[in-house]
Amino acid sequence: MKLLKTLITGAALAVGLAGSAFAEDKLKVGFIYIGSTGDFGWSYEHDQGRKAIEAALGDKVETTFVESVPESADSERVMTQMAITGHDIIFATSFNYMDHVLNVAKKFPNVKFEHATGFKRADNVSTYSARFYEGRTVIGHIAGNMTKTNTIGYIASFPIPEVIRGINAAYLAAKAVNPDVKLKIVWVNTWFDPGKEADAATALIAQGADVIMQHTDSAAAMTIAEEKGVFAFGQASDMMQFGPNARLSSIIDNWGPYYVSRVQAALDGKWVSTDTWDGIKPGMVEIGEFSDKIPADVQASATAIKDAIVAGTMHSFTGPINKQDGSVWLAEGETADDGTLAGMDFYVEGINGAFPK
Repeated sequence: MKLLKTLITGAALAVGLAGSAFAEDKLKVGFIYIGSTGDFGWSYEHDQGRKAIEAALGDKVETTFVESVPESADSERVMTQMAITGHDIIFATSFNYMDHVLNVAKKFPNVKFEHATGFKRADNVSTYSARFYEGRTVIGHIAGNMTKTNTIGYIASFPIPEVIRGINAAYLAAKAVNPDVKLKIVWVNTWFDPGKEADAATALIAQGADVIMQHTDSAAAMTIAEEKGVFAFGQASDMMQFGPNARLSSIIDNWGPYYVSRVQAALDGKWVSTDTWDGIKPGMVEIGEFSDKIPADVQASATAIKDAIVAGTMHSFTGPINKQDGSVWLAEGETADDGTLAGMDFYVEGINGAFPK
């Protein structure tokens, strides 16, 4: 907190300045991150997207970022400072910035705001996210094939629809190829805390998990998997360097094309408030290279699933699927609609446990 206040009141926004001197004719683009750009996960990949803006648009833009911004009133102070210092468009890259983005946007109607993974919009607030659950269908299929103990461990951050969708998609894909599979979930109630993530991975392995999945931001789980001799998947970025033997594949967030297109729209005077939810087909979600530890037939079937998702012939949530309590959710051949997925607040049948309060 003290560091954050120093950033705001002192050399505000000096962290991550892509050039401290602003030219008046340049579009000023700001980013706020929930974690560190060195997390090699979520914030790292958003920062790669920021760099893609610079690479594509050159001297037409100036970009800044502030990292490790809590999902609290502190984020409002950071965004307010950005708006006051002349930023034209601000990207807020974590779910619980949502109401804070709207509060600041009301005060600065001429500033454009973009909120990642949120669902509340305004005339000057756009929302965007990726269909990460499509990637979890692919890696869930791999996990179901690769587990020898029939136990997959899952490190979850917060019980929001984005995370719940991923858990359900991964489990359904794993169970489709391994009816005996069990999914054990540890909720850590944080996006980025390497210590907690490492402890969660260790606990899951102690419970018999020989494949680890995660919806948190650091590479700690991959590091533990490497140390313990079990498998894992990169989350948000490839993470190969943290587990060359453990890593089977990865879900990679590719934000660059979206960021470039939105900033270009602002430069062209064509920016409007929209909601974007892209997946594997448009390239916002990428599947990392398969490890040679995955048998050739499993690589082939995982590739076929990815290709079917791209072709639109397969959907991660196609019935018959029941909810955890056994009630019917989707009938045979029925596909989940985006509205239900966007607000998903239940486990599917076969997953044990409850959401944290």
